[in-house]
Order: sequence, then structure tokens, then C-alpha cells
Amino acid sequence: MEASLVIGMAQMEVFPGDPARNGARMLEMIASARGKGVDLLVFPEMCVPGYLIGDMWERPAFLRECETWNQRIVAATDAVDAAGAVAAGGARPMAAVFGTVIPDWKAKGEDGRPRKYNGYIAAMNGRAIRHPGLGRDYGIKTLLPNYREFDEPRHFHDARKLAMELDKPLEDLLEPVPIPLNGKLCRAGIILCEDAWEEDYAQKPLEILGLKSCDFMLNLSCSPFTQGKNDKRNRVFSRKAKALGRPVFYVNCISLQNNGKTLFTFDGRSTAYGSDGTVAAEMPAYAQDMLPVQVEWRKGRPMLAKPAGAAVPDPVEDMPARRIREIYQALRYGARGFLASIGQDRVVIGVSGGVDSAVAAAFYRDILPPQNLMLVNMPSRFNSGTTRNLSKVLAGNLGCLYAEIDIEASLAVTKSQLDGLEIRSPDGSLRASISMAGFVMENVQARDRSSRLLAALAASFGGVFTCNANKAEITVGYSTLYGDLGGYLALLGDLWKSEVYALGRYLNAEVFRREVIPEGVFTIVPSAELSDTQAVDEGKGDPLVYPYHDKLFFAWVQRWNRATPEEILDWYADGSLTANLGLEEGVDLKSVFPTHAAFIRDLERWWNLYSGIAVAKRVQAPPILAVSSRAFGFDHREAMGPAFYSARYRALRSELLKNSGGGFGA
Repeated sequence: MEASLVIGMAQMEVFPGDPARNGARMLEMIASARGKGVDLLVFPEMCVPGYLIGDMWERPAFLRECETWNQRIVAATDAVDAAGAVAAGGARPMAAVFGTVIPDWKAKGEDGRPRKYNGYIAAMNGRAIRHPGLGRDYGIKTLLPNYREFDEPRHFHDARKLAMELDKPLEDLLEPVPIPLNGKLCRAGIILCEDAWEEDYAQKPLEILGLKSCDFMLNLSCSPFTQGKNDKRNRVFSRKAKALGRPVFYVNCISLQNNGKTLFTFDGRSTAYGSDGTVAAEMPAYAQDMLPVQVEWRKGRPMLAKPAGAAVPDPVEDMPARRIREIYQALRYGARGFLASIGQDRVVIGVSGGVDSAVAAAFYRDILPPQNLMLVNMPSRFNSGTTRNLSKVLAGNLGCLYAEIDIEASLAVTKSQLDGLEIRSPDGSLRASISMAGFVMENVQARDRSSRLLAALAASFGGVFTCNANKAEITVGYSTLYGDLGGYLALLGDLWKSEVYALGRYLNAEVFRREVIPEGVFTIVPSAELSDTQAVDEGKGDPLVYPYHDKLFFAWVQRWNRATPEEILDWYADGSLTANLGLEEGVDLKSVFPTHAAFIRDLERWWNLYSGIAVAKRVQAPPILAVSSRAFGFDHREAMGPAFYSARYRALRSELLKNSGGGFGA
């Protein structure tokens, strides 16, 4: 062995918009790492200011605060403090690399404000290390993501633009940073998050640095969780490490951050990849810690020594089981963090006996003591004894507070006040008659429960109440504005109905390890129970056929090439709908849609709602905690307007309806 050094991966919890809290934690981790013999401590991207902080970047006072902490963190790398005392862990030098905002007060950004870089600082002996390509005391990001929840070009300048300004090739700005570590001058290839996801960009920072004899690569990341993303990370970074023939350190933060409408968890899962592409060590999700990894030079090549007890991905774990476990971890971390961030620790949940509210109740019981959780069943004459009993059994199993409040009397008051009411203009020329029949009274029930009872109970209880809507319902607005779409957070709003069922089973089996959600909740027909047409004891329920509509709506919202009615009708006509939507075996669409006309009516009904009133509802809905590849809110941006139907769809529709008696797929 020619030489060795220890690189510490600092997987820290980042609090957005709070540089003092983040900076103080970084100082603690630097002191701790020095005492553990770490030569180079690597922090995540934007770990000083946080990442998703809206337009707070426009506030000079905030930028100055970040600069102050940048300087304090750089100073903390000195082995001797200002008074001349040797730092904890001895006088052995230790370097640190951390991601932060870099203001350039002498230059302007394209928004006319002081220029800002999403950058990093490498520091040692109390000083920033000069970047050889930029000639500055920092490095900057090259690729600024501008999709999904990302909006970096709104605020930050990048290396591509700077290269154009300086009239230099980008390659001249991207250079390894020389850092003397344990007697060896190492050349560190340092990149920030998106710079490694370079396939879809013309410029490829990691590839450029890989040609410049780096000893190892550091990827400082602030990467949000989505389902299956860690598998993709491992594929991408394993391939990169093997192609470069150098170790790659992916260092991600843990955090809960938001852009005002959608909440995102950052799962950490920091990973060290060997030069052969294998995973040497992976840090746990949502755990703040520092993992030291030893780098050893053998025949001039840097190799990683697997840390004792370090975790590696389990290649044989069942994929559906892993996905639902990761969803649970993200929701748990996110819900706890959001409650703490808004200063709340008490929750009221309206429970109906259905799966959505039952899963929400069990979930909150997992993160709250029983005295801080109140379940409320609010039946009308349309609610069966079956669902009322399931609600009570659920509360008993969870051991929390429970109340049953009948709403028939209040519904009667509303109906007596409004039904048949004649309303006229002051001059008598205009007249309207109010009827409280049909869906109007269904909406009154939902609003009476949420806007009146749950809101009042939450205020009295000193807490908040929840929105239990799932993603299928939110997609088409199958929820009542100011009713069941009310609440402080839509915890399940990024889960399709099938995922809600799976999460409920997981809570019983893996979290509580007993049946807290009664089996009847899983087997009863999903129903809003707002009229006689939704009587669950008669097998009547929601108009959504969830095994089909989950997949249909997924194609509209989350599919990479997002589908419209044109694609759906095309697949229907050529018999490939089941395959293209990925329908589970046993989903019998022939019985649901006996004719072409029936299929088209259903398709247009939900598409019109998704594109129409449901958009207005989503604008006013509670924030959603994202776990999917496309969550409603800032991640799924949309404008209010008419439903789009292509000319080809209209032609295909006309052709099919000429044979209106044709069956499904005929």
C-alpha cells in the first residue's frame, strides 16, 4: 500500500433558509470528524442556505448571513484556533468541502440582481483553496436543472455562462482541485448534483473532469426522494465510477424542503462507489451521520476499503416491498418534519371507515402519542353501521381519542334554510330558485364535516386537521372543495389508491406488527357514502374503478411521454390498452365498458374533470408530500384552461362511434 487517507461523508440534516442552524451543525461535524482521523470531510450541496427556499435568494441580508457562515466554516478547518490552541483531535490538518451559495456582489445576474452561484468551497488550514480553473476561492455548478420542482436558472449563474463571458472553453474552467491530504497531493474532481446527470446535456462536466487525472470524484448533492430514484442513482454512479476508473463519493443531505405547494423529502443515502463500480458503502435513509471511508493507493490506483459494518443495497429484496418501505420512510420523515416546522403536535382526522382515512390515522399514530391524536366519525343517515363500527374499532386499536358526531341535525338546518329559497334582485327583475337536491347535499355533507366540525375541533384541540384524499381523487377532483379537500396537508395526495392499500398492509405487518387497521377496511367497497347510490352494504361505491383508473390517470400525470385521450383511444382501438397501461391481471374492462360509447364517455368524463375544475381545486388544495416521479403542485405545473382534444382523437372517436355497439377492444 503506497498511501492512504480517510474521506468522511457528512450526511447532515439541512434546514432550508436557516444558515445559522446549518452552519452550527457543520462546525460540530468538523470537530467530530477531526477527532476520528478524517482527512477530508465532504458535505452536501447547498448545505449552508438550504435549497428550496423560494425567492428568499433575492434578499441581500440572507446572502450576507450565508457568507458569514461560509467564512466561519472555512476558519474551522484550521487545526489551531484564533487563540493559538490546538483543535480537538490534534494538529493534524483536515480539509472540508461544502456546498453553499456564493454571492458575487460586483456582477449582475440575468434578473438584474447581484449574481449568485450554486457553488462549493474547498478549505484547509483555515483558508479556502484556490480553484485552478476559475482562479477564485470557490467552484461553481455547471448544469442547473430546470424541470419538475427544480428552478435553478431563475436565481443562479452557471459555469457555461461564465465561460462564454470569459471567452474560454468550458473545459478550461473545470479543473480538479488540489488538496494535500495525509502527505499526498490529491486531485479532487468536485461536481454539484446535476453535473453528474449529464446525459441529456450538451456539456458533460463529469466526463470533462474524468479526463484530467482526478484521484477521486466528489458529488455534492441535494437530491429529493422519489420512488425508485436510489436504484437509478446506483446505476448511474456505478457506471460512472467504472468508466472513470476512480472512486466516486455521492454525498446527499437529509431534509424536508418545499416550494410552497409541494413538500419534498431528501433521503440522504450517501454512497461510496469503488473504481470498479461496486458499492463500497451506503448510508441509511433519513439518518444524520458521518461515515469515514478509507482510500488506499495500490500501484498508483486509488481503491476503497469497505468500512466495517457499512450497509450495501440488498439485491434480492422484493421490489414492491422495497418501494412501499421507502414510501413509508419518506412520509414518516416528511410528516414529522412538517408538523415541527409549523409548530404543531396535535392532529384531528375525520375517519369514515374507509381505507384512506384509516391509513392516515394509523400513520399519524406512528408519529404521535395517543393523547395528541383525535379521530372523529361524522355519520349521516347514509353511513352504514359497518363503516361506523370500523371507525370505532380502528380508534380502539390505535388507543387514541375518538368521537362520533352525527351531522343529520346540522344538515337539516342547512336544507331548511336554503331548499326552495327564492332569491331576487333588489328591483325584482331577476329571480332564482335554490334546490338542495342530489350532489348539492352530498357536497354539503362533506363541507359540514371538514369546514365546520373538523376545523372547529382542531382549533379547540390546539392542532390541525388532515386531508385524506389520494392521488386518483385529486387527479379528477373527486373531492369537495372546502370539504374533504380541506386540511393542513394531503399526506396521501401523491399515492394512488393501490399504494394506499399497500401502505395500510405495511403499517399493520411491519410497523405495528398487529392488526390496527381492521381487515374490513381493506375488503369493503370504496365509497363516499353520501347518498343511497353509495350504500356499501349493498356493494355500491365510488364511480372510480381504481385498478383501471389508477393506471389511466398515471398515464396522464406520471408517464414519461404523458398520454392524452388520443393515445388512450389509439391503444383501446388496437387492443394494446391493457399492456400500455400496465393493468394487473384480472382487471376485466369488458364488463365495465361493454361498448365503445361507454369507454369514450368514461374517458372524456374524467379527462374533462382533470383538465377543468380539478385544476382549480388543486390550486386551492393543501400541500402534498411528494413521493412519486410527478407530484401535484409545483412539480406538476399546470394552467387553468379548456380540455385538449387533438384532431386525430376526434377522428378516431367518430370512427369508433360509427360502430357504437362494438365491445371493449373490438
